[in-house]
Amino acid sequence: MTAPRRMGTENSKTRRLLLDVAERLMLEEGYASVGIRRVAREAEVAPALVLYYFRTLDDLFLAVLRRRGDHEVERVAQLLEGPQPLRTLWQIASHPGNALTTEFAALANHRKAIRAELAAFAERYREAQLEALTRRLTETGTELPPEVSPAVLLMLTNALGRIIMMENTMGMNARHAEALAFVEQFLQHHEGADADA
Repeated sequence: MTAPRRMGTENSKTRRLLLDVAERLMLEEGYASVGIRRVAREAEVAPALVLYYFRTLDDLFLAVLRRRGDHEVERVAQLLEGPQPLRTLWQIASHPGNALTTEFAALANHRKAIRAELAAFAERYREAQLEALTRRLTETGTELPPEVSPAVLLMLTNALGRIIMMENTMGMNARHAEALAFVEQFLQHHEGADADA
């Protein structure tokens, strides 16, 4: 019986470098540009070292997803603690920094392990958003229309923000101005003018 293969430590400087390189490649060139040899070349290490830390390419992708996901859940919960949770939610949903999520969604179409992990993260992320949003709406006394629960508002905001972001990436902007004007009117009605503007 062979001994289990040794793996590099989670908090290694080299491991962080490999994750940074893989993430950068995903953002700059898309997930298809990420491979064991390419990550090794960009990090200036031997491919065997990449495999020392990540047994497979999927393991590397999963590590990037988990690292970014944990950070994002904490970041969003913190951001929603501000005085304008609805405006903050909109800024998070429509921010172009969601490109990595888009890459993982595309990758999930081809790799079951990524799909399962992304779905689990997305559910955890949505529940964290909903919890923080509901708490802040209560604390700030913000009243939504009776037919719009915090969960419905969260879903609509995320969906509209994602659609606008994806369409902007393709160079499409038909009817965006009208939708953005509606969002701004809604936000001003419920929270007033943008405090950061």
